Amino acid sequence: MRTPLSVVIGAGGTGGHIYPGLALAEALRRADPDAVISFIGTERGLETTLIPAAGYRLHTVDMIPFDPALGAKRFLLPAALLRSGAQARSVLRTQKAQVVVGMGGYPSAPAIVGAKMAGLPSVIHESNAVPGRANQFAARLTEHLTVAFDGSRAHLSGGERARTVGMPIAASLAALDRPALREEARRAFGIPEGARVVLFNGGSLGAARLTAAAVGLAARWRGRGDVHLLIKTGPAALAETRRKLIQAGAGTAGHSQGADAGVGPVAQAVPYLDRMDLAYAVADLVVCRAGSATIAELATTGVPAVLVPYPHAPGDHQTHNARVLSDAGAAHLVPDAETTADRLADILDPLLADPARLAVMGRAADPGHHARAADLLAETVIRLAGQPTTTREFTS
Repeated sequence: MRTPLSVVIGAGGTGGHIYPGLALAEALRRADPDAVISFIGTERGLETTLIPAAGYRLHTVDMIPFDPALGAKRFLLPAALLRSGAQARSVLRTQKAQVVVGMGGYPSAPAIVGAKMAGLPSVIHESNAVPGRANQFAARLTEHLTVAFDGSRAHLSGGERARTVGMPIAASLAALDRPALREEARRAFGIPEGARVVLFNGGSLGAARLTAAAVGLAARWRGRGDVHLLIKTGPAALAETRRKLIQAGAGTAGHSQGADAGVGPVAQAVPYLDRMDLAYAVADLVVCRAGSATIAELATTGVPAVLVPYPHAPGDHQTHNARVLSDAGAAHLVPDAETTADRLADILDPLLADPARLAVMGRAADPGHHARAADLLAETVIRLAGQPTTTREFTS
């Protein structure tokens, strides 16, 4: 009788690490419906809601961020790693894990440490163009390295042996047919007939800079019937954003995507987007941060973008991520400090007036391996577990 595949995935903190981990879990389940998959994270991040909501078990450990801003507390990091690694090792034994995967971010480091303690094979996936501190550390503990972008190799210990697999994204985005889904998406969001749509997406929790610029832009464009702004604010900023839109004469009370959305004549604010396939299908243009998952999604779906890298990302990795698309002509890169309503209007107005130019931008991105990344990474995990796989090697 075959032993069921058991995999533990370390992922947490932000959606940029969690969603690729969930995409990998989805791919593992496609390859082996009997696979037992669980996650290791902490009590601090979005994993406490996103992972259970996706139907997977989350084990939490006590870990602190790899963050110099912690001050004197950073000296507690070695002890925290040992403690959380021991906790992870206990989880691995309970789960009878065969392989451990670290998706990056500080919640994943204990999983790799635990695998080392337990003598289990492990693999890390680095999603950013410039690796984060957790994966720079974890790369020294495993022989198996995978990256989303070729440029990451130079920043990892042993990076010369890393495989470029792309960024694991949800199957609904990997196979997205934007034109086929466009009408359904317009109905779902209540988009006025003939209006072009600009999606503002600040990441898992929203981005104050982008939301403020979107509100200013909505006020500037109030009364226009040819443009509509869809603003993802994050739950915390939703009420205040709606109030400002109404005050500016650019929004009204109402609903479109469920009872919790606010629709205005020029703009609507939503707390989150649980159907990113619909969001990308409806958008003519996206204004967003430059997390690695977002870059991979834009490249795969072919949505042109204005990218505003988060200025405090470690190693300024979001700027490096953004250049993957801006250098290809698929996006405009705007520094965070310059992101105002006036600056965006100067960029967006001519783009929205030129569908042919938007189409060229949409085709300029190289989708790379992203659409297949989850399956490629799953194949490596299965190989490490000694299970049969459909291909012998990655394509680098």
